[in-house]
Amino acid sequence: MAEMDGCEFSLLSLGDELTCSICLSTFDCPVTIPCGHNFCQECLLTTWKETYTCPQCRTHYTTKPELKKNTVLSAVVETFKVRSNSEADVSVSVSEMAESAAPTGAAIRCDTCMMAEAVKTCLTCMASYCSEHLRPHRDNPVFRVHQLTEPVGDVLERICPDHHKLMELFCTQHERLICTLCLQQVHKTCDFIAPEQQRTKQESNIRQKLGFLDNKIKQNEIVISQMREMQLTLKGSAKTKKLAMAHDYERIRDMLATEERAAMSVVDQELESTQTKLRVLMKRFSENIDNMNKAKVGIQSLLGQSQTLAFLQASLNLPKAAAFDPYAPRINFSSKKLTATEEFADNLKKQLCYILTQPVEARPLLTERVKKIQTGHPITSLPLEAKPINIKANKFTSHRKHNKPSPLQKDSMERLKNLSRSMENLLELGKPRPRPNLPPMHSEPKGKIDTMDRPDNLTADKRHNLLKYGTALTFDPKTAHKRIVLTEGLTRASVSDQAKPATRNDCPECFSVCSQVLASQGFTRGCHYWEVRLTNINLTGIGLAYGSIDRKGPRSRLGRNAQSWCLEWFNSKLSAWYDSSEIVVVNPNPKRVGVLLDCDSGSVTFYNVTDRAYPFHSFVFPFSEAVYPAFWIFTSESSISLCKQ
Repeated sequence: MAEMDGCEFSLLSLGDELTCSICLSTFDCPVTIPCGHNFCQECLLTTWKETYTCPQCRTHYTTKPELKKNTVLSAVVETFKVRSNSEADVSVSVSEMAESAAPTGAAIRCDTCMMAEAVKTCLTCMASYCSEHLRPHRDNPVFRVHQLTEPVGDVLERICPDHHKLMELFCTQHERLICTLCLQQVHKTCDFIAPEQQRTKQESNIRQKLGFLDNKIKQNEIVISQMREMQLTLKGSAKTKKLAMAHDYERIRDMLATEERAAMSVVDQELESTQTKLRVLMKRFSENIDNMNKAKVGIQSLLGQSQTLAFLQASLNLPKAAAFDPYAPRINFSSKKLTATEEFADNLKKQLCYILTQPVEARPLLTERVKKIQTGHPITSLPLEAKPINIKANKFTSHRKHNKPSPLQKDSMERLKNLSRSMENLLELGKPRPRPNLPPMHSEPKGKIDTMDRPDNLTADKRHNLLKYGTALTFDPKTAHKRIVLTEGLTRASVSDQAKPATRNDCPECFSVCSQVLASQGFTRGCHYWEVRLTNINLTGIGLAYGSIDRKGPRSRLGRNAQSWCLEWFNSKLSAWYDSSEIVVVNPNPKRVGVLLDCDSGSVTFYNVTDRAYPFHSFVFPFSEAVYPAFWIFTSESSISLCKQ
């Protein structure tokens, strides 16, 4: 019986497969066309008016194909209909049993007097009797063979509609009550049991289902309780993290306030120095004016001398200040300390602007650059907006020769260290922490992509940490270009010099310009990881694409549109492409590439997989729809295989 039930459920689960894609109903006289698809004969002929095209795969036929009835499918459909009707009958029987078992409050009356309450029902007479009218059945030996039972109200319903006899048997094959004549005629090859036995079985089955539902309800209640506890835990964790981050930002504000006070102090010192110089010069010019006024008074006195001899004997010497033309000195804020302070403030602003405009996931990468600034290593990869502080080396040449830094050099290096410490304190907030599965973040503007290159000295990930997100992939043959050949169970893609038949181009999902193919699996949430093995890595590309990517136009190539991201090996160069923008990446020449997709945070990272997984490039972008693994192969010497891991 268990085997029959299992077969029944497996057959009933094929309801979608036995449905016509035109009328969306179970097949009626199914026919098969040359492309292998099945339809109701009447439905298919209705769609064929002037042209003959498969409604499912759009295969076009120049002439009307010969329609043949699918006899095997017809037999399966008939069996499915019988099973479906039996399932409906069982449901009705169960509901009727429940209704009959429910207390109605109405007593069963005697069929003879129609007044007194019945105490027994005779299944031979098919009538119910009170204690008075039941006496002949108890006293007369003629009625001893009659079958008495507790009063039942559905006596007439137990009469066979075909033979008008009591249905006292249950056919297990057709799952219905039958009489003895039914057993001798229509059901002579069927197995049968007593209705009470069938009721016992159905009651047992219903109780099992009831117990199953009770168990599921308890499990759901337990899960809800766990999620409520998780809510409280997350609230506590969020409060702790907010306090910690508030403390960190308070420290940052204190450091910036200290730097601001120090910078203002340098400006005040410079102002005081220039004011002192000007006061000294003004005092000197005032003294010159006094001396020249005294000389002027002497000259006026001499001109007033009336005696010629005294006038001629008098001597007159002009003060030294009269020999020079007075001029206002050019004094401005030009001290090296103030210049270094200004450059430091400007570079700190640019560094902070650069950091804070990056996605949070990209900010930890700047730690290595800040360390290079702190240790004095050459910096070649900083963006233009974040130039390091420029200290004029020619001012310190004589000091460097003797390894004795000047006071100005010490001050500048100290500010460099303070800048590095400030950057590191800021970057402490961006360090990755274990992240729960959060809903997708779409608060960032959807526009130009933010890309980042992984530095070579980034710590490699252990491969088993990535494999826990492992996802098995297969190539989608419907999207493959006509030159793409898929083998090894749709896990290996290569290029053939001979194109496939032109009918492939009729498929709207396949790529017709670029030799590309998508995977069958698309992702909208969660973390997923897969690995690919590359043979002759030249002229190949791997990446991601939306399902809405153009399949026919010239911009259908991966990375040349806003619907795809791609790493492309072209000759000896490795480039990251998005929306026709190229970024040259250091080529690790991998034989096996791992791809980690995090849909929730909108990022994809590529790994060079050897004994460990070494990340070498990442894309960060808030995905707006499902993304599919995508691949490009140009030459027949190259191939891409999806690893089973």
